[in-house]
Amino acid sequence: MIEIIIKNNLIKAIVELYSQEVEEKNIQIQNTRNDFVGDFTIVVFPLLRISKKKPEETANEIGQFLKESVPEIIDFNVIKGFLNVSISASYWLSFFAKAKQTENFGYKLANDDSPLIMIEYSSPNTNKPLHLGHIRNNLLGFSLSKIMAANGYKVFKTNIVNDRGIHICKSMLAWEKWGEGETPESTGIKGDHLVGKYYVRFDKEYKQEIALLVSKGMDTKQAAKEAPLMKEAQKMLKKWERENKKVRKLWSMMNQWVYDGFDISYKKLGVDFDEIYYESNTYLLGKDIVLRMMKQGQVEIHDDTSIWADLTADGLDKKILLRSDGTSVYMTQDIGTAIQRYEDYNFTKHVYVVGNEQEYHFKVLKLILKRFGYDWSDSLQHLSYGMVELPDGKMKSREGTVVDADDLIDTMINTARETSEELGKLENYSSVESEKIFYTIAMGALKYFILKVDPKKNMTFNPDESIDFNGNTGPFIQYTYARIQSILR
Repeated sequence: MIEIIIKNNLIKAIVELYSQEVEEKNIQIQNTRNDFVGDFTIVVFPLLRISKKKPEETANEIGQFLKESVPEIIDFNVIKGFLNVSISASYWLSFFAKAKQTENFGYKLANDDSPLIMIEYSSPNTNKPLHLGHIRNNLLGFSLSKIMAANGYKVFKTNIVNDRGIHICKSMLAWEKWGEGETPESTGIKGDHLVGKYYVRFDKEYKQEIALLVSKGMDTKQAAKEAPLMKEAQKMLKKWERENKKVRKLWSMMNQWVYDGFDISYKKLGVDFDEIYYESNTYLLGKDIVLRMMKQGQVEIHDDTSIWADLTADGLDKKILLRSDGTSVYMTQDIGTAIQRYEDYNFTKHVYVVGNEQEYHFKVLKLILKRFGYDWSDSLQHLSYGMVELPDGKMKSREGTVVDADDLIDTMINTARETSEELGKLENYSSVESEKIFYTIAMGALKYFILKVDPKKNMTFNPDESIDFNGNTGPFIQYTYARIQSILR
């Protein structure tokens, strides 16, 4: 790279001109500002204690040395303490010719000794379809995997599907009560959308039961516990954990509907995974570990027989690991999943791409694993990102107030189609070729709109802004890429 050539010759210049060596921390090379002539700017001020001369004099001496010693540098100019150097056109032509001819140009390719980084993203629940929040999660995770691979890591993309628990039973119970046997095939509804419909139905009926109990004088908090639907869902979860055949059959059928729906959405987004783990498998390992730690006195048993980890000495709180009825919580599953993954792949680093509302959860997970004797827990890292909100507030899946991922993608494609047809740019293309271009433009717009926001920040999704194809947008970058390809040709 030309920056390395400049730096190495700058070090040589200091030795030749001033008979001294310069520390790398004092070498500052930047891109030249647009309002000055040049390609790269050397900041001279840190070098003045070596040259013992004025900024302009030092810059001119170094500039002249570089111009005479480095064929790639054809000219220079000095603005106070800044040395601007211009690079020859022949260098850039050679650079781009090499880039065009070299596969994986600029990549540091992994080898057998490269560290393995495991990246978990998506992590959906099988009680609802993917929504806008999942889009941000998937795009961040998949992009990170590409960045790490380009930097020489062996990358393993993974997903954990949260396919068990009380939220799953809510959808199952609602379908059992009000579904009348409908299926994705009989309704023409995508499987994950059909299951999500019953998750919303459960919440609607559940709130009505709570309201009825409150009207009869019961406290709201108590009514939420005593509502018949919630009790039925909890009973179903217990049956599931005891492997009741009828409940397990219903669970398998509805989960498969969701998996089929997810696969379609992932393909639309252009993301994939090397392996998918399922909470219904890993929670058992987590449960066994917790029970083993109980025998070793590493956890607490409360009067109701629930099991807790006391982390107060470490500045955190007490964390439940098993409920009083023996059922597991998310932490139990994450303990099991982390251990299983380390045993499977012996990763160097494990990154969880999960929203910032789970920051405390991952602090607890690392601490519990460390306390249980798993020193590799230090390699776990939480890539925390901000929430995606609508202009009128947060999305709520159980109330159906979400921006559905599939609907959003389809809207983007339709907008790309309408805009392209108005411009009349694709008149000579076949319908198949045109649809491919519409999809490419739409995904460029959506992905850039999501990824251009700092992951740490919350973002408000405004549908009108997201499908604007002017300004700082994905389609403009695609247009620039197309122009560059034309120049190279």
